Amino acid sequence: MIQSRIILVDDHTLFRKGLAELLERDRLVSVVAMTGNPADIQRLLNEHRPDALILDLNMPGTDGINLMQELKADGFTLPMLILTVSEAEEDLARALRSGANGYLLKSMEPDEVIDAIERAVKGETVVAPAMTAKLVSLLDAKNAAESVLNSLTQREREILSHLARGESNKAIARQLDISYDTVKLHVRHILAKLNLSSRVEAAVFAVEHKLAPGLEPGRKG
Repeated sequence: MIQSRIILVDDHTLFRKGLAELLERDRLVSVVAMTGNPADIQRLLNEHRPDALILDLNMPGTDGINLMQELKADGFTLPMLILTVSEAEEDLARALRSGANGYLLKSMEPDEVIDAIERAVKGETVVAPAMTAKLVSLLDAKNAAESVLNSLTQREREILSHLARGESNKAIARQLDISYDTVKLHVRHILAKLNLSSRVEAAVFAVEHKLAPGLEPGRKG
């Protein structure tokens, strides 16, 4: 039987070593390297070429999601899974938005973690059973947002992207070569459709749903 070769990254030495022993017990997983130092990761990846990378969420000075994003930006394409104690929906959402192939909990049984690793190596996205309800909630929220977005006209989407950049109605009117009153009307329609009460809320919505190229949540351009 072919083993899945993995690297473990967790700053708690006792947990890291204990998990490695548990995962290797059935010989379905081979822990080829482990570290508690994020600075070691790229070297270990290049040296061992594992099938998957398991990252702790919270580590001193950084977290697994940020590390994963940096690795992806540097061209690493292997499956990366977050292993954490956090059952927070926002952590799950952030991990999946950032491209995690799995979100696992440290409370899972070793055989559940092994099964999740094997599925991730085969190309699946895996989530701890205890997080299923939160995943459904996220998907429902995503579908609701997509439904609202689909109700916007192309012109309304265009104006919404300008709102995200903090532009005034007059500036938007000039750039789109339409009247000031037309922009005001479109903004009113946008707020009504999105069930929002202000331009600021509309701008945040636009950034969160990537309707403003070049801007990211939490960052203003």
